[in-house]
Parts: sequence; structure tokens; C-alpha cells
Amino acid sequence: MTELTYLRYEVLRTWRNRRFLVFSLVFPLVLFLAIAGPHKHLTIEHISFPLYWMTGMIAWGTMVAVISSGARIAAERAAGWTRQLRITPLPTWSYFSAKIFCGYMMAIMSMAVLFAAGTFVGVRLDAVQWIVMIALLLVGLIPFAVMGIMFGHLLKVDSLGPAIGGVTSLFALLGGSYGPLITGGFFLSIVKFIPSYWLVQASKTALQGGGWPLEAWIVIAAWTVVLSVVAVRVYERDTKRV
Repeated sequence: MTELTYLRYEVLRTWRNRRFLVFSLVFPLVLFLAIAGPHKHLTIEHISFPLYWMTGMIAWGTMVAVISSGARIAAERAAGWTRQLRITPLPTWSYFSAKIFCGYMMAIMSMAVLFAAGTFVGVRLDAVQWIVMIALLLVGLIPFAVMGIMFGHLLKVDSLGPAIGGVTSLFALLGGSYGPLITGGFFLSIVKFIPSYWLVQASKTALQGGGWPLEAWIVIAAWTVVLSVVAVRVYERDTKRV
């Protein structure tokens, strides 16, 4: 199997997964329109409520999109497909890169749908602000993409669904996807160590110009490195067991 053939196969499988499409595209869109629409004239933290809520729903939807690559890995392990792939010339990096590519593909789709909905209810940003927001969101998703691979080789199919739902909901809640849960004090300094917090902050960065503070880049990099180390070890252990 060639790398291009495998990538095309993964893309087709992703589009045929209706549950995946509903949770990463439909649910965030419906929740955004139901709440942002009636409150489009409000502001929160000096930001228009539709913009703040749009970024929160994007953070939630894209987290689900990239972490859900682990569900496909776990299913392939259970079916023995991973074992078959290991005896083909397909490089290991191609296997994982295809999973990450599909996760990011759905994440970008989730962004596009919510960007369109945000524009519909009054979100207005110039081209530079849109570009900055998209770039920061894509960078902020890296640790979650690695987390999906880790979950795929750590958990079984039956337990992966609840794990993904619970983890993404917790990250979304603490990060402020549903609104500012914590607004100051000691607990805010703790929440800033969570990568989902900086996904939500992409809206503020887009409005203010410039980029994330150094703290944000350190948090994203640290989570990515730690999760990558764990994912590699889990993968190696799983490989030896097969």
C-alpha cells in the first residue's frame, strides 16, 4: 500500500463516520447559533459575545476533531488492521501523519462552519485578524492531536468514546469554551497552564494584534513534548504486545 493510497483511504473513512461529523461539526454549530444569536449585542471581557462564543465553540469542536483520531487507531487495533499494516512497506510516520491530517481536516471544517456562522450573527474581523486566529488555533491543537494518538494506543474502543467526551468537555470547561469559569486570582494562574485556555484566547489575540504571550507558547510546547514522549512509549509497548 502506498502512502497516498492510505491517506485517501483515511480521508474517505473520516467522511463516512457520521458520529464523528455530528460531534465535531453539528453540535458546536447548533450550540453557537442557539446562544450567540439571541445575545449578539452583548460583550464579554470587552469582546463581542458572538466572537468570544465562536472561539469557544471552535476550541471545543476542533479538540474533538483531532483527539478523535485515537478512536480510529483503537478500532484498527481491535480489528487487527494495525497488525496487517505493520507487515506492509508503509512507514510508521505515514500511518500517524494520515491520522493527524484527517483530524486537522475536520478541525479546519469545524472552523470554517463556525466562522461562517459567526459572520452571519455579526462577527467582523479584518483579513490579518482572521489569519492570526486561524494560525494560533492550528498551533494550539498540536498537543491535542498527540493526545489522540496516545489515547488510541492506550485505551480500548469501548472506553475511548467516554474518555474523549470527558477529556474534551473538561478541557473546554476549564479553558473557558463555555464562558469565563475563572476570571482572576490563583486559580486563573493554574488554568493558564492548560492548552485549551490559549485556544479560547485566540479571539483576544486576533483583536489586539501581535501574537500569543511567551507563556502561551511555553504551555503549548511543554504539553506537546510531554504528551509526545508518553505517546511514543505507549506505542512502543503496544507494538511489542502485538
